[in-house]
Amino acid sequence: MMLEPSIDKLQEKIESKYKLVILSSRRARNLTENKDLQIDKPKSKKYVGMALEEVTAGKLYIEE
Repeated sequence: MMLEPSIDKLQEKIESKYKLVILSSRRARNLTENKDLQIDKPKSKKYVGMALEEVTAGKLYIEE
């Protein structure tokens, strides 16, 4: 079973798995309240998956 987006693609954008988990969980919580998705036609039906797709698309990132 392949998960989309893959962890390799995600770690190209955000190196730390810990930061990736925190970012995606906060964004998923935000999506449940606002439904303001930054990508068109997400593959995932769950908010965490949608948040990870935003990371892959470069729409969601951490400012250092």
